Amino acid sequence: MTVPAAGRGTTTVAPRAVRRIAERAAAEALPDGGSVIRGSAAVRGASARIAVGVRLPYPVRADEAAQRIRERAETRTAALTGLSVPRAEVRVDALSVAAPPVPEAEPGPPGDKDGSGPRIRAQRRVPAAVLAVVGAVACGLLLVDVIAVRFGGAPAGWRTAVVDWAAAHGPADTAVRLAGVGAALVGAWLLGCALLPGLRRRLRMAAPAPEVRAALDRTAAARILRERALGVPGVVRARVSVRRRRARVRAGVGYGRPEEVRAEVVRVLGASLLELGLHRTPALRVRVRRVDRDGAEDGTQDGPRNSGAA
Repeated sequence: MTVPAAGRGTTTVAPRAVRRIAERAAAEALPDGGSVIRGSAAVRGASARIAVGVRLPYPVRADEAAQRIRERAETRTAALTGLSVPRAEVRVDALSVAAPPVPEAEPGPPGDKDGSGPRIRAQRRVPAAVLAVVGAVACGLLLVDVIAVRFGGAPAGWRTAVVDWAAAHGPADTAVRLAGVGAALVGAWLLGCALLPGLRRRLRMAAPAPEVRAALDRTAAARILRERALGVPGVVRARVSVRRRRARVRAGVGYGRPEEVRAEVVRVLGASLLELGLHRTPALRVRVRRVDRDGAEDGTQDGPRNSGAA
């Protein structure tokens, strides 16, 4: 018995599925360091038109790379969907510069087994300059007044006023207590400036030589990790924050299985953290979210929290 063609049913491939297939196919032809930013697809009957925006590493021949990506996207999309793809567009929306490799740190001298050297301390030029100016002015005024009195002159009015005020006010007065609290706070601040190393925005790096001390700005480290995360197939956007003890990554997944993308992000960023050459590798925390075409997010998956190496 032959079933009429009208009763056999139809197969429809949604444009969203075609778009994701095209994005995945384009990612397969990307050079190392490239990533797919966004894609679009339109289906009319048995044909489809696709467009893909990519980020390419610099330097690279953009025309040759775009040609390979276009051919791969056309053939794979047509083979997997059964639709004809008469037209495929590839847009190079951005370029990324890969971070240069960091040389391995050589062992330090005896007594410095981790090769890190002494910690870099903040110079704190503004507090030092303010304290020096105030001390110099106060000492200069007092010295000029003492010399004038020794040569037979009258003491300065400001000094006699200060002495008279101090003689008329005791420790129980509110003004004296407030002045003492202020002096104590200023002293604690100066002690903190003298004892604490500062430079909280910088990450201490392992020294390649005993006489070398180096630090990496946390913002620069976050930018490097973000570029590496965007280079993972499936990641369309990423937010990275780096602190002294942990690095947090929030990645948006445009295509592919989130758990697979998360595992690849953890692997790539784990290796990138080691390449930064830090004295203490921050613990890595990765969270991925599915990102739809309109930018909406659904679902969150947390990656494993890796312990940083001391």
